[in-house]
Amino acid sequence: MIRKSTFICFLLCISVSLLYGQSPGNQSKVEAFIKTKPAEIGVAFHDLTSGQEFTLGNRRHYPMQSVYKFHLALVVMHKIDIGELALEQIVHVTKEELLPNTWSPIRDKFPEGTDLTLGEIIQFTVANSDNNGCDILFRMVGGTDDVEKSIKKLGIKKISIKATEDEMHKDWHAQFANWTTPEAMMQLLISFRQKEILSTSSFEFLWNTMVATTTGPMRLKGKLPEGTVVAHKTGTSGQSNKGVMPAMNDVGIVQLPDGREYVIVVFVSNTKLTYEEGEAIIAEVSKIIWDSYQSSN
Repeated sequence: MIRKSTFICFLLCISVSLLYGQSPGNQSKVEAFIKTKPAEIGVAFHDLTSGQEFTLGNRRHYPMQSVYKFHLALVVMHKIDIGELALEQIVHVTKEELLPNTWSPIRDKFPEGTDLTLGEIIQFTVANSDNNGCDILFRMVGGTDDVEKSIKKLGIKKISIKATEDEMHKDWHAQFANWTTPEAMMQLLISFRQKEILSTSSFEFLWNTMVATTTGPMRLKGKLPEGTVVAHKTGTSGQSNKGVMPAMNDVGIVQLPDGREYVIVVFVSNTKLTYEEGEAIIAEVSKIIWDSYQSSN
């Protein structure tokens, strides 16, 4: 005889399966897909409505590269919230701060230096992934150690922020000191979206900045319908002299047409794939999760 509690549990399992598919975000399809790729891949997914989630490859520490500019921006925006900084304050950017041989739209636009608002530097740093803007912000908030400590105070423990962009450019190995896990990245994005970290105005400023991100259009957004709202931050390493790429990343929050949202994190690491092949992996994982919602409607 089937016990009543067992039968109820069975019905609940069926109802969840019918509503969300056989696994949240089609975990099994994502897992099967990434297993075929010659790379170390970490994935995290969280449905902000149902709370369903999964992580894959979570035991590894993934080099963040420019993804950590999101963490930095959170700390800067918090200091704005508590009155230590202001979006409108003018920051004098000297020519000496605009280092050559690094990705810097600020330098390209203002090679002799310029005056920018703090808000403009945040936008250059997050939406355009400006490396010089990043290090200017690090100096304004006390450096990498202070940013790491601030993020850990939010309850995000599996995170290390040790090297500036300039330090990473000077020392190949420095990039590996800036790491996180898919789950830790997911948790931080959840707290951000649920407005547990910033004021409403600061959240909206950073959200809109992330939506306006220009880097990595072929990653999380690559196979999604045109016009899909994705608030995200990318990160990309160079290749070693042996052709190994330590980091090809994209993390963010995706809005569905019905207004639901989900967090998605994809880290591609330690691979000899080309940049285009690495981006294609991120795009396909994103598409699998997107399609899992469409098939459940």
